[in-house]
Amino acid sequence: MATASPKLALRPFLPTDAPLLAEIFRESILELTSDDYSEAQREAWISRAEDLEAFAARLSKQLTLIATFDGSPVAFASLAGNTKIDMLFVHPIVSGQGAGALLVDALEKLAGARGASSLTVDASDTARGFFEKRGYVAQQRNSVSVGDEWLANTTLSKALVKPNAQPEA
Repeated sequence: MATASPKLALRPFLPTDAPLLAEIFRESILELTSDDYSEAQREAWISRAEDLEAFAARLSKQLTLIATFDGSPVAFASLAGNTKIDMLFVHPIVSGQGAGALLVDALEKLAGARGASSLTVDASDTARGFFEKRGYVAQQRNSVSVGDEWLANTTLSKALVKPNAQPEA
């Protein structure tokens, strides 16, 4: 299991966070996904955060957590319902330093505590390996229309351990 850096912490989303989270969203897509998606695909994807009010509303309707590094937001993740990780975006400057793992650990625990037996995620080709290393299993490939572009992703799922369940011997 991932361990958090003492400088990494979690806090809930506040509506005033939306502009900064939109910037994390943009930077993450621009800098981390170029090996898997064309420039046109990335620009279409980024356009989903252009309407800041709609972006904030989407995050507000879900359980959204923010990872901070020394108090500054560096990543965020959201849980739709109790069963789907809707968004997970990490600023490139802290990529690979545990912020994503900290967020997903927290969402898994919260979903399990709320009665979910499994979690799903539609992971980008860039994020697929991250989720597979955490025990998520590919279920199907998807093509998503965003503007004039098609983006591929993979639906993955993971069974959650019940909080009071005893491990089998």
